[in-house]
Parts: sequence; C-alpha cells; structure tokens
Amino acid sequence: MASKKKTPKNPAAMKTHGVINGAGDVVEQPIVSTIRENYMPYAMSVIMSRAIPEIDGFKPSHRKLLYTMYKMGLLNGARTKSANIVGATMKLNPHGDSAIYDTMVRLSRGYEALLHPYVDSKGNFGKFYSRDMAWAASRYTEAKLAPICNELFRDIDKDTVDFVDNYDNTMKEPSLLPAVFPSVLVNANTGIAVGMASNICSFNLKEACETTAALIRDPNHDVKSTLPAPDFVGGCQIIYDEKVIDQVYETGRGSIKLRAKYDYDKSANCIDILAIPSTTTCEVIIEKIIDLVKQGKLKEISDVRDETGINGLKITIDLKRGVDPDKLMTKLCRFTTLEDSYACNFNVLIGGVPMVLGVKELLEEWISFRIECVKRRTYYDRSKKADKLHLLKGLEKILLDIDKAIKIIRETDEEAEVVPNLMIGFGIDKTQAEYVAEIKLRHLNREYILKRTKDIEDLEKEIAELDEILKSKSRVKTIIVKELKDIGEKYGQPRRSIIIYNDNTKYEEEIEEVPDYPVTLFFTKEGYFKKITPQSLRMSGAHKLKDGDEIIQEIEFSNNCDLLFFTDKCQVYKAKAFDFSDTKASVLGDYVAAKLSMDENENAIKMIATKDYKGIIIFAFENGKIAKVPLSSYETKTNRKKLTGAYSDKSPLTGVLFIDEDKEILLKSSSGRMLLVHSGALALKSTRSTQGVAVMKLKKGQRLFEIQEYKEGTFSKPQRYRTRSLPALGALLSNEDTADEQLSLL
Repeated sequence: MASKKKTPKNPAAMKTHGVINGAGDVVEQPIVSTIRENYMPYAMSVIMSRAIPEIDGFKPSHRKLLYTMYKMGLLNGARTKSANIVGATMKLNPHGDSAIYDTMVRLSRGYEALLHPYVDSKGNFGKFYSRDMAWAASRYTEAKLAPICNELFRDIDKDTVDFVDNYDNTMKEPSLLPAVFPSVLVNANTGIAVGMASNICSFNLKEACETTAALIRDPNHDVKSTLPAPDFVGGCQIIYDEKVIDQVYETGRGSIKLRAKYDYDKSANCIDILAIPSTTTCEVIIEKIIDLVKQGKLKEISDVRDETGINGLKITIDLKRGVDPDKLMTKLCRFTTLEDSYACNFNVLIGGVPMVLGVKELLEEWISFRIECVKRRTYYDRSKKADKLHLLKGLEKILLDIDKAIKIIRETDEEAEVVPNLMIGFGIDKTQAEYVAEIKLRHLNREYILKRTKDIEDLEKEIAELDEILKSKSRVKTIIVKELKDIGEKYGQPRRSIIIYNDNTKYEEEIEEVPDYPVTLFFTKEGYFKKITPQSLRMSGAHKLKDGDEIIQEIEFSNNCDLLFFTDKCQVYKAKAFDFSDTKASVLGDYVAAKLSMDENENAIKMIATKDYKGIIIFAFENGKIAKVPLSSYETKTNRKKLTGAYSDKSPLTGVLFIDEDKEILLKSSSGRMLLVHSGALALKSTRSTQGVAVMKLKKGQRLFEIQEYKEGTFSKPQRYRTRSLPALGALLSNEDTADEQLSLL
C-alpha cells in the first residue's frame, strides 16, 4: 500500500530556498478513480482523434495533412519541398515533424502502399514492401496533391462538411472531407487504438463505385456480384474462400489468404517472385528462406537474392538441377510468408462511435454521409442564388424608373441619407438599396437593364430546380450515382490482385526415408546422450564420461524411434533417434540441453523411447502424491519439438518411471519408511499437468524422495509393506530386509 501524503506543519513555508516541501511524496489514490480520471480520457482521445478512421476513409492525421496541402494550393500548383508541407501541417497537427512526414510517406505514390495515392511525390519515398529501404529526409523530397484529391475536396467550400477549431483555436479545419467516392474502402487503412484496432483492406475503385451506385438504386443488391473480393496494391493472388468472403462482407471481420505471384525462368533455372502479400516484406521472406536452407529443410535452393530495382519488386531464387519449381513454391508458401493472411477488422467511427461494419453496411453509411453532403451543397447554392435574386429584384424596381432614382439621389443632401431615401422611394430593403447605390453610371443603359432582367428569370428557374432536388431524395441519389460513374470511368484501374477460385495446390510433405536398425541408447545423469550400434558396442571398451557422471538409462531400441526428454522445468522435448548421429562408447556424446535448444539453466532428467506412444508414465512428487499419465498424452499430430506443462509444478519432482503395463512400484520416504503400491490402484489421468493422488502419508518435515519398480525378492516379507487403502504411511525396514544385500535403495 502506498504511503499517504505528508501534510507540512507550516503551509506558509511550502517553498524554501527553491525546494518545494512534499515534492516526491507518493500520494495514495484509488485505482478505479485514477483509471477513470487519467487513463480513460487518454484512451478516448486515441480512439476518437488518432487511430480509428472515419466514414470519409481518413484518420485525423491524414485529413490534417491533405487539407493543409489543399490550402497551400498544391492541388493544381507545382510541387514543393516536403519540409514546407510538414511545417505548415504543424498548425493543425500538434505532433512532431517526424510523425507528420511518416504519414505523408504512406500516402505517397512513391511508397506504393495505396491503390490510389493521394500525394504525388518526387524523390525517394521508400517502398512498403521493403523493411530496410528507408525514405529520404523531407528536405530532399517534393510533393503535391494527386489529381484524385479533386474528388476529396470537391465543394468543400460550399458548407458540405462541418469545420472545427484547430488545437490552439487559431484556424478552422474540416471534421470530415466530402469525398465523392467511397474512399473508406478504396484504400487500405490500419490503426491500433486502446482496446480496439482497425484494419481495412482495399477494394478496386471502379468496382467499389459500381457497387455503391447499384446499392443506391437497389438496397437489396448482392454486393458480391459487383465487388467479388478485395484488391491489394502489391498485386498478389487472393485465395478465394466463399465462407471467409461472406464473413468479411457481413461482419467486417475475417482472414483473407494471400499468395505471392511468381514466374519461372527456364533458361536461368530460377524463380522470380514479382508480388508478395502486403502483410510482409522482402527481407522477412529472404531471411526465412536462408534460415530454412541452413536447417536443411530446403535442399532445392542454391541461392536467393533481392533484385528489386526501378522496375519494381523482384526476389530471385536459383534452383538446383532437376528441381520442380511449382512444388518448391508450394513448399515455400507453406514455410514462409509468401503465403500469408490479411486479418480484416472494418472498425470505423460513425458519428463519433466506433463500429465494426460489413462491406454493405459500410457502403450504406457512406451513402448516408454523401446524401447529407449533396443536400448541404444544394442548400448552399440555393442560398447564394436566392441572395443574388433578392438584389436583382431590388435593382429591377429601380430600373423601371431610373429618373426617379437619380432625382432621389440628387436631391439628398447627405450621403448617409441616400440608402434610406431609396428604401422609402422604391419600397426596397437596406441590402437592395446598398446594392443599387453602388451601381456605376455607365450601367444606366438599356442593354444592362435587359441583361439583369434576364438574369432574374434564369435565377428563378435555377432556384426552383434546386428546391426540387432538396425535396426529392431520389434526385439527390441520382446526382451521387452520376458522380460515382464519372469517377469510376476517370480514375478506374484494372484489378491488380488475381482471384484464385479453385486452389488445387496441396503440400505433400516429403517423408525422408530413414534406415531403421537396432541401436542402444544411453542417457547420463549430467544430460549426455549416446546412440551406439550393437556392432560398435561389442567392439567398444569403457564409456567415456565426465568426472562424477554416470549412465542412468540404457535402452535397446531402433534408429527411427521417438525420444522424449523430460526436464526439471516441467517441460518435455521431443526428437527422433536419427536426429542424433551414431557414435562410440569412447566419446562423450551429445549434450541434450544444447542439442535440443533448451531454456537457460534447464536440464534433462529422464529419457523415454517409443514408437507407438503406448505405456504409462508415473510421476512421484515430494509431497507424497503420484500422477499416472498415459504416454499417448504426449503424442502430437504436428512435429512440435517442445511441450510445456509436461507434469505438475505444485510440488518438487521426486522421480519418473515409464512402464509398459501396471505393476508394483516401491516408494521410500525420508523417514526410512517403505511402501509397495500397485499402479493399477491409481486412476489414469489424461491431463499432463495433473497433481496426482495422495499415496504416501508424510509427517511434517518428511518427503517422498525415491521411487522405483519393485523386483521380486527384494523383501523377504513384501506383505509387510503393502496396504489395503491409500494414502498410507508405509513400514520401516524389518531386520531381515535390513541385512539383505539385495536392497539397494540408497
């Protein structure tokens, strides 16, 4: 518990000689209120203002950057240094210049992370598919807005979206961008907030626009018919799984399988990988291939290198003679990220509330947003035209009797009275009178009068048309559909990702033929292992061992059996006997902990050899409990090398026995008592980490410290050490058994 804050005796002397009394004291605070008052506002800020995109498809950092570039005139102007853009963006984005530039890089054409980049870049902007290809500093690169940004900012100055104050209340910024196309689905977006995340994959622009238009016409439209699958910028292959696609489209969650695209160059006998999943990088793939070659799992490869250049991504894999490239690629896709999954999580802020939506629901939300934008734009245009019509109506009244207007102005003594006199003389309001008073003398002619009168007629027709649009939701939708069609035709691109509907590629694991022959397995107390053939064993002399070491297990088995090494850290490591090379008695052998890459300070204590995983393992613990577990509990379908929770860690382990069938076992406590128990009396537990059942009663300070198989003849009267019920104390050794040299328990 934290100490309470000390209250100074003299509050007036809180600050003395530059030192604040009580500074550094730990203040006790309830954890619940601390989280509510301190952590919750932070979490909300990350969710609402940083990591989760909104319905326009942008996070706040993206929106602030693009709007700054728009206000700098970079939509149609020439490129400028990226450093200038970063500096100007800091008026809206309070984060550092590095974070702003990183955002700009990811939106750029040069980085190649988006199907339709928003930033037209010049210079080194790195590549999304390379981990080590760093982008140049902002002082070296240049940028402007890409042409498609015209559709993001169209009519932004016509009150289509709300504007809010920036962080220091010195200027305004849009809360959303009035995107004319569903940008939320067109370009990929990823964000990690507090307690939630967002991962939206990209879709083909033309297909997305066509689907949205179809949904506007028919709310029951089948989205998959016009939007068959996502489209990834890398151009990788999509392994089509109808259940997964349906799940993503309906719930916004699901994992889409992606696979690299490759060509085989027969003349050079090499594979050229030309597109990889957007979830990985070239370096990760190459490092994994090199690692697999070193492990001996990829013997078909002679060399691998990164040949990415001006023409784009390219990883070249040189093959050995006679290698089937298709089979090798199937193998590589299994063991590397050349085949990977894209985890979709369509989490979007809708009206300030994070919601995970399916594709159709997301498009419906965008349609609602766009309808509101079009209505606000229409209302803005109508208001402007109505204001102009109002002025021209006043002008019309004046122009009907210009002589009267001139007379009023001429006979007015004071300038300030001109507007009021015109208002009285013609029955117009102040705004109209101000407009009339500013008319130039040169405009008082017949041509000007006729032209203004005609403008009145045109404006009345236009306002009536706008009123009809505002009253009719169908006409608003028709406008949106037309805009979507124009954008699809103007900016649409062919699909980059190929959809594989029938994936017949299957990986058949090559089973290496291992010669099977008799061997003798030796395991020592210090954790050394030897595998010796019978012939070599007959010709060998004494075993070579470390000082103080001894052989504790000797098993006759065959070369292709499984070996299980139990450790003192409640883990078991699995290996094949043929993983160890044949050796001689005159060598020290393999150190198991190093050979199987065990954890630091972990030691092997028991070895079990098997082929069929039949038999029983008996674990004895110092607290007198015994666990009986079938060896089949350690059998796995996959080639796992390490299993945790091999046995219970609730009490120190005394010993491990492996028996083919139930038999009598002998227990010895630290008090010298012996107990004979038949393993058949113990319940078999399938859970590896079971604590077992109490078998031997122990007094305070005593422990069970030895267990072994009972051999007939060990005791002259074995009935003395047997019991009818468990747990039991056992019995002390009789005089006959004490004198018997057969007993070797110490």
